[in-house]
Amino acid sequence: MNRRQFLTSTGSAALWPVTARRQGASGGFRRRRPFDADWPSPAEWKRLHDAVDGNLIPVNSPLSAFKADPATAAAKELLANIRNPYYIGDNPGLTQTLGWLDAWASQPSVYAVAATSAQHIAAAVNFAREHNLRLVVKGGGHSYQGTSNAPDSLLVWTRHMHDVALLPTFVPQGCEGKVAPQPAVTAGAGAIWMQAYEAVTTRGGRYVQGGGCTTVGVAGLVQSGGFGNFSKHYGTAAAGLLEAEVVTADGQVRIANACTNPDLFWALKGGGGGSFGVISRVTLRTDELPQWGGGAFFKVKAASDGAYRELVHAFVSFYRDQLFNDYWGESAHFRPDNTLEISMVCQGLDTAETRKVWQPILDFAEHSPQKYTLSGDQVIGSMPARAWWDVDWRKQHHQQVFNSDSRPGASPNNVWWTGDGGQVSWFIWAYESQWLPASLLVADSQERLAVALFQGSRHTEVELHFNKGLAGGSREALERSRDTATNPAVLDAFALAIIADGQGPAYPGIPGHEPDVAGGHRAAARVHAAMNELRAVAPVPAAYVSESNYFEKGWQQAYWGTNHTRLAEIKKKYDPDGLFFVHNGVGSEDWSADGFVKL
Repeated sequence: MNRRQFLTSTGSAALWPVTARRQGASGGFRRRRPFDADWPSPAEWKRLHDAVDGNLIPVNSPLSAFKADPATAAAKELLANIRNPYYIGDNPGLTQTLGWLDAWASQPSVYAVAATSAQHIAAAVNFAREHNLRLVVKGGGHSYQGTSNAPDSLLVWTRHMHDVALLPTFVPQGCEGKVAPQPAVTAGAGAIWMQAYEAVTTRGGRYVQGGGCTTVGVAGLVQSGGFGNFSKHYGTAAAGLLEAEVVTADGQVRIANACTNPDLFWALKGGGGGSFGVISRVTLRTDELPQWGGGAFFKVKAASDGAYRELVHAFVSFYRDQLFNDYWGESAHFRPDNTLEISMVCQGLDTAETRKVWQPILDFAEHSPQKYTLSGDQVIGSMPARAWWDVDWRKQHHQQVFNSDSRPGASPNNVWWTGDGGQVSWFIWAYESQWLPASLLVADSQERLAVALFQGSRHTEVELHFNKGLAGGSREALERSRDTATNPAVLDAFALAIIADGQGPAYPGIPGHEPDVAGGHRAAARVHAAMNELRAVAPVPAAYVSESNYFEKGWQQAYWGTNHTRLAEIKKKYDPDGLFFVHNGVGSEDWSADGFVKL
């Protein structure tokens, strides 16, 4: 954008439609909106534009093309790409989740600083603070709760800061002589996990603990805690953080690690993204890569409710005996049609070992053909762990596990797991999570757990994500993860129960693509009823901040437990005026629901 185009766009900013929800109390401190008299002038925006080397851009949502004329080229392009997470990530006006029923809908900022350095981020932070603007940060843009977008705001967009580099002997700044050098990887704030995995594992032959979804942002996942396939073995993504470069509310570019600003460092390890500062770079430990990675994927359908109840109980016992260890992760799905779907992965086991583990549950089903049917393809086995994210290897071995970015000129590594496709451009009806304590796996509690899972599945599908609970994990995983801000309940949880529903692509106000409000309310009631069955056996609120209810009650305790008090103190130290606001983030209780009015 040249200077004339920039001045024209800033001069017309006041004419842009305002779609923000007007929430919160009147009076008190209020952040500025475009229709306010003291909204920054074109000259002031021009100064920010110059300060960030021309990287200030006006933001529009491509979704507006549908409203204007669905027959236009822009609308057709959007329709062709709206299920492509790379297309979404490359656009500052889009988020991967399009909204949440009765909560929020994706709306663009007024302007974005397309940052390429920490200094650009600092300039944006200073400008927002000095002009009392609502500030939003987006890297991967995966937030289910809408924390990476807000109307009438200034966006810090880090997508272009995606460099990834391996460091054979890294020592955190200020830790010289205190800690031994170790292999690490450094990644810019805009890097996504596929970029990190391609560098660390496919090319480097090592392992970095990240997220299961390839297009999630590296920095965002670390700040929320972060779970991947093998968290029981390596710990959380937050536990792997060695150092961060972060811009705090005063505009200072700080280093945070165990020796320098250790309190801020601890808060960044699971205290929630967007609450304590804007990360510009993270450095994570890497670990030795096992020889094998594998899994088990199959479905068992029961012929009756009684048979399904027996199957659920058998699986709970089988999990405790065979899978409750640091080899196994991922999920089991309990469905209302009496189907148990297994989607589990493992590390460190070859094909023979993997198949041996699962033989008892297969025998259970096959020995009662009148009760159970093994449906679909059964995939049980292993492969070289180094090839886990290797697109070429997967193609050569005819493993159709990835969707690809089909845009002209797209990198062949722009892929995402086929199983994650439903999350792209979805509109959430309901989403709830609860950590389940390992005490439910002891012999005299297994029946209670099995009954709760069965009863929950009468309402809607129930998922147990075993890699998102660390009980049963390795000693190293537990020790690393204990020194993070994540709710300590994760250390004693064998799984995270997730119950959710939604539709997509869907967006309010676009004819033919409107969310189903009535259907969504019915689905939300089913989700809540199903989770209540599990809460009856796990009554202490404990939920994962990134995958939880937008309307979570007592979220401070649910997300962080006893760690919340310390996080609140760190928030006051580094952001005393609350510049950084996200929904249900540390310190957000001091603000209106939209983050514009100080209560």
